Amino acid sequence: MSLILSWLILSFAVWITAAILPGFHIKSAKSALLVAAIFGVLNFLLGWLLFAVFTVATLGIAWLLAFITRWIINAILLVITDKLTDHLKIDGFGWALGGALVMSLAGTLGEWIVRSVF
Repeated sequence: MSLILSWLILSFAVWITAAILPGFHIKSAKSALLVAAIFGVLNFLLGWLLFAVFTVATLGIAWLLAFITRWIINAILLVITDKLTDHLKIDGFGWALGGALVMSLAGTLGEWIVRSVF
């Protein structure tokens, strides 16, 4: 149940991001569900690996600046998600950085609201 709820919150975050940012496009609300699923799987499979690579490559600075590192990794994963599906179109890496930030904020807010209600 927790996994489905997290997926729906991430889908909402994707939809909100597309509504706010002009360089971040999804086809429909159903596309937000698909994009969130692909992004979530990529984050689960590749997120930790990219974080480890960034940490080693920067001699630990990435670990100290974990928020910025996760933000950049999420932007990279959004670009990969864009390449894997035609339901998401991001106009450039700058828009991916903005999308990662808005998605993080919307997802955190959504998780906070759900936890406070339930």
